[in-house]
Amino acid sequence: MSGITLIISFVIAIIIMIWLIAKLKVHPFLALMTISLSLALIAGISLNKIPSIVGDGFSGTFKSIGIVIIFGAIIGTILEKTGAALKLADMVVKIIGQKKPELAMLIMGWVVGIPVFCDSGFVVLNPIREALRKKIAANPVSMAVALSAGLYAAHVFIPPTPGPIAAAGAVGLSHNLLLVIGMGTVVSLPVLFASYLFAKWTSKNITLIEDDSDPIISKSYDELLKQYGQLPSGFLSLAPIFIPILLMALGSISKIMAIEGNLGILLQFLGNPIIALAIGVIFAILLLIQSGKSSEFDTLTNDTLKLVGPILFITAAGGVLGKVITEAGFVEYIKQNAHIISTAGIFFPFLISAILKTAQGSSTVAIITTASIMGMFNASDSLMSALGLTSEIAASLTVMAIAAGAMCVSHANDSYYWVVTNFSKMTPQQGYRTQTMLTFIMGIVGILTVYLLYLVLV
Repeated sequence: MSGITLIISFVIAIIIMIWLIAKLKVHPFLALMTISLSLALIAGISLNKIPSIVGDGFSGTFKSIGIVIIFGAIIGTILEKTGAALKLADMVVKIIGQKKPELAMLIMGWVVGIPVFCDSGFVVLNPIREALRKKIAANPVSMAVALSAGLYAAHVFIPPTPGPIAAAGAVGLSHNLLLVIGMGTVVSLPVLFASYLFAKWTSKNITLIEDDSDPIISKSYDELLKQYGQLPSGFLSLAPIFIPILLMALGSISKIMAIEGNLGILLQFLGNPIIALAIGVIFAILLLIQSGKSSEFDTLTNDTLKLVGPILFITAAGGVLGKVITEAGFVEYIKQNAHIISTAGIFFPFLISAILKTAQGSSTVAIITTASIMGMFNASDSLMSALGLTSEIAASLTVMAIAAGAMCVSHANDSYYWVVTNFSKMTPQQGYRTQTMLTFIMGIVGILTVYLLYLVLV
């Protein structure tokens, strides 16, 4: 098959995949597998090769990143169910104070959004937003926008949420999650600043219909916290998140400093993402014990596996698509015409991710699919190689570019759009003026930040 025909086939395949997911409501796993097999047949890949390609693409994803995704999700679930997420939020309010409610909401969402899904994070924290808003007479729109932005920034940029973890594995950084966490933190800061300014500005033009009928949100801030009983300690609330980060940092430092002997072996063992997050799970279990909910551990684990299962399968199916694209010769054709595509550089994965996000609604699906298309940074037959993104720094920036694209934009086909608008009592029209515009701004600021870092670091 000629290069032009390959390009056309690939574009049509992506369009059909979006149509299957967005219009026919086919599960992304089935859509990805269908498109992968169809593209393999159309590209003329030998029939006896296709089963091994599917198997390698599917199993490779589980091998590199599956356990990490599961551990990260378990930590997030326990933090949510034990009230540790609320403890983190309360700590932020006390540190920031009540004179800057939007800033408190922004940072609260960002901290809680690192381990907790943005959808459930908003549901958990919204009563605090409402109670605090009534206590200090703050603007409800600006606080809702700020909370949404903080949760969303952490959700797409910073592991251990599944999207960026899966993307890290797909581009070859499963061994260096600390780099992705650090880069996600850096990129999210300008995004948060732009979100804060937008939250302050947009509240001037929107008025909500007040409704105090909800018995939960009508309570005061202090009454709301008391409702949850004794919240966990600050240390145990922080430990499941920051102990793994600390261990991964020590592991990276031991490599850089070439520490040898038993100490070096121990630090690198503890710094491995799987081991570090396993220790995070242990601290989460201690959190359950302190909260008197140790008997719920089996149920919480089952619920988490039900939640994370589809994400794992979508990630694995994305790995299959990436293998098919490589085997079909698409990447080789791109490399032969690198002078054309290389001009897009770091913007290429951003555009692919943004198109997927806007069309089908799920940021996680957009991140996983785009990362699978890009391939490993250290593989000569990947799109990463064709674009010249062949270092770990370049790979981490690629993950950030994909994440920024997966923000653009949240609208009616995105569950998070409806969570934010409904819990904030906005109309759909107001949602487009706030949540949709917010996510567009966040994505654009995100990719511009990535581009500046790319110019400096790569």
